Amino acid sequence: MTPRLLLPVLAGLLALAPARLPAAEHLLTLTDAKGKPVADAVVSLFPLDRPPPPAPPPPGLIIAQRDGEFIPLVVAVRVGAAVRFPNEDRIQHHVYSLSPAKRFDLPLHGGDTIPAVVLDQPGVVSVGCNIHDWMRSYVVVLDTPWFARSETDGLVRLTAPAGRYRREIWHHRLAKPLVTELVLADETPLAETLPLTLRRDRHPVRRSLTDPGSSY
Repeated sequence: MTPRLLLPVLAGLLALAPARLPAAEHLLTLTDAKGKPVADAVVSLFPLDRPPPPAPPPPGLIIAQRDGEFIPLVVAVRVGAAVRFPNEDRIQHHVYSLSPAKRFDLPLHGGDTIPAVVLDQPGVVSVGCNIHDWMRSYVVVLDTPWFARSETDGLVRLTAPAGRYRREIWHHRLAKPLVTELVLADETPLAETLPLTLRRDRHPVRRSLTDPGSSY
């Protein structure tokens, strides 16, 4: 086909292509009831005017078992991610989850000898160790590409196309996720400070390293 004949074809394809929406920014600072910053909250945006865009296969994820803890405590990933649990301790751990989003059981093991777990459903996957009940980690599995975790300063920075969204805020000490609707515009960032009402953390406390069976 000659270049002259290609021009109408290319023009038609461009007309059918979806318009690229301008990027917008959302800055959210999370605090507790006393105004102290809240870390390890996951904030996600779900578009209300269009479906989330398709995404390439998400990268793999590592949650290490180190010094008798899962590292990190909280991670957020998109549906389809695979997670591995390498054991860096001198003792064995038994990793499991009873969460509806993903149930699995990885028997006593050391090193990096167990297969990855594929997170194929959205939801929160609470991970524990059958031997050491204080060990825990949370994997927030999301069906959207727009999410972020708050750092120690409580700040979450999200960039997404301009438009209407459902915003969900998850934290392991919230009674339930906080859900609101918001509109992102490309002119100015949407900045907000939000206090969270956090429950008391009733998770088992780690034993002292001097206790029998707890040396790493």
